[in-house]
Formats: sequence, structure tokens, C-alpha cells
Amino acid sequence: MELAYSFDERPLWQRLNLADWLFAVLLVVAAGVAYYRYGAYMDGYEQAILAGSTVGLIALGWFWKAWRWFLPLAGAIALFAIQLYQGDLARGQSAFWLRYALSSQSAIMWMCTLFFLATAVYWAGLLARSPLLGRMGSGLTWSATLLGFAGMLTRWYESYLIGSDIGHIPVSNLYEVFVLFCLITALMYLYYEAKFAARQMGAFVLLVISAAVGFILWYTFDRQAHEIQPLIPALQSWWMKIHVPANFVGYGAFSIAAMLGIAQLLVSRGWLKDKLPSAETLDEVMYKAIAVGFLFFTIATVLGAMWAADAWGGYWSWDPKETWALIVWLNYAAWLHVRLVKGWRGTPLAWWAVIGVFVTSFAFLGVNMFLSGLHSYGTL
Repeated sequence: MELAYSFDERPLWQRLNLADWLFAVLLVVAAGVAYYRYGAYMDGYEQAILAGSTVGLIALGWFWKAWRWFLPLAGAIALFAIQLYQGDLARGQSAFWLRYALSSQSAIMWMCTLFFLATAVYWAGLLARSPLLGRMGSGLTWSATLLGFAGMLTRWYESYLIGSDIGHIPVSNLYEVFVLFCLITALMYLYYEAKFAARQMGAFVLLVISAAVGFILWYTFDRQAHEIQPLIPALQSWWMKIHVPANFVGYGAFSIAAMLGIAQLLVSRGWLKDKLPSAETLDEVMYKAIAVGFLFFTIATVLGAMWAADAWGGYWSWDPKETWALIVWLNYAAWLHVRLVKGWRGTPLAWWAVIGVFVTSFAFLGVNMFLSGLHSYGTL
């Protein structure tokens, strides 16, 4: 079965419509307001990150139309929550909407609930072959991601309410990065779901997101990990703002590929074959996810080396985290090589993608749990 794609060959500027330009103007204005209010507190690197992020988010909105409504709506929800605080963090426990819906922790708990519901509905839709349930699963996933994204933006503000020396972007500990993982993985999946018109994939991809949600809930209620803590000295750097998100685009993409690898293996054995997309479609989405993940993981690895040089005086020290990051990079470099150069397809690469996520998981969590090194600040 051949997969056919159509491409719009017009120059980019001819493909943009009024909504695209309005979205760009909105982000430029938002970045201008942020610079006007907080530019005095930014160094040159942070100003460059603000400018680069604005350009990147505009480009993403032009590339993926759903981003044009998702980002402004998440921002509006976060701004509403910020307004409700009125500069007083204690209002998070007294103001109705903050306490039950819009404080960072409330929004993230709603995100967790909606992801669990989306997983169940996707599976019901898959087994019943119901397009309606598939659309409901997609809607629940969008809702979960929207609340989670708004919650993370609100958490960023809450950290500054605690103290100007405490405030930081919320990607500094396991609790925050697990939320980030859920959001990035869900957004990437929603893009592929729309591009390939294959909502059935959600039944498998949402399983890995639900596993991360389970960890978030355990970490919250058993360890009280949702409480905002000051940054340790090793993380007090603008490098964190770009290194960590790039890493988690890679982690999210590799996780999507692994779950689709499981689906492909089932289809190849005739299980759920009449309910899941074709093996060729699953293989193509798996390849695209790994290609994107490998690109961002490469960028993250380079940024990490530069951060290490800035913090510790050397680009590479064979720290356990660095060594396992290299193993992950080599694993997916080899995967792409045998697919693109050797022409491998099907079952071998599906198994490889599944095994690869265990390698990636050890690099992310196992190193911090079982090995010690310069990156040991991420322990459980």
C-alpha cells in the first residue's frame, strides 16, 4: 500500500491568510508587552530566547493551524488565573475558580483526569469502531492539554509570587518535566492524528501519557512534589529554558513511536487489524515521530554540552547522564540509518522502537535513580 501526499508548492507568503497574520501580530504584541514589563530583568541571552520563541511559535502556528487557537486560548486562561490572584498567592486557597479549576495545581489535576478519560474513550471508540467516541477522545485530549498548558503558565507566575528569587520557568524538577512530557507528547500526537486522519492511534499513545499521569499523581500525593521549590544552583541558568524543552520533544516523539510500534506489531499478527490503521500508516507515523525526535534530541544534546562548558568548564565529562544520552542518540541514529539507507521496514523497526523507549527511559529516570553524577539533582 502506497501512502500518497499532496504538497502546496506555492511560496509560503502566498499560503498565509488573514488568520495567520493576525496570529503573528498577536504574538509579536504579547512579546512586546513582556519585554516592556520585564526586559529590564532579562540579560541578552534571555532577550534572544524571547525573540526566538516568538518567531518559533509564529512559525508553528503557520505550519499547524490548530496552534493558532490553542496557544491564545491557553494564554487567556492563564492570564485570567493570574488576574484572580491579584498579587496574593494565598488567594489560591480562597478564590473559588483558583481553588477548584485555575490554580496551577488544580488545572494540572484536571489535566490528569481528562487524560485518563481520553484513554478510556479512545479504547472504547477503537473496540466499538465508533467515530463519535474517537472524536470525543480527541476532544478530551485537547481539553487536557489546554488545561495543562495553562496550568504550567500559571505555575510560572506563582513561583514569582513566592519570591522574585524563587521564580523560574517550570521545567526544573521531575514533577514539572513529567507534566511537560504529557503536554508535548499529546500535542505531537494530536498533530499526527489530524495529519493522518487516524484517531485509532490515540488508544495506544494515550497509554504512555496515562502512565506519566499515574507517576504525577503518585509523586504529588506521596511526595508533595507539586510544591514549588527554589532552583538549585546548577539549574540557575538560562540554558535550562531551551535545553529541557528540546529534550522532551525527543522523549515525547520516541514514546509515540514506541506505542505505534506496539500497534504495528499487533496489526502484523492480525490482532485488531480491522480496527487500527494499516501497518504502512503506523510505520510512516513512527518514522516521522522518530525523525522529529532525533532532530530535537540532537539539538538538546548540543545545548547540554554548551551548558556543561558554561557551568563545569568542559563540553563532555562522560557523566552517566551524558553517556546514556549518547547511547540514546546512537540508538535512534542507527534506526534512521537502517530505514533510510538499508530500506528496512515493518516488524524489525517496530520492535526496535519499542525497545528504544526502554533505553530512553533509563537515560531519563534510571540514571538518576541508580547512578550518581553531575546530574543527580533529578532523583526521586
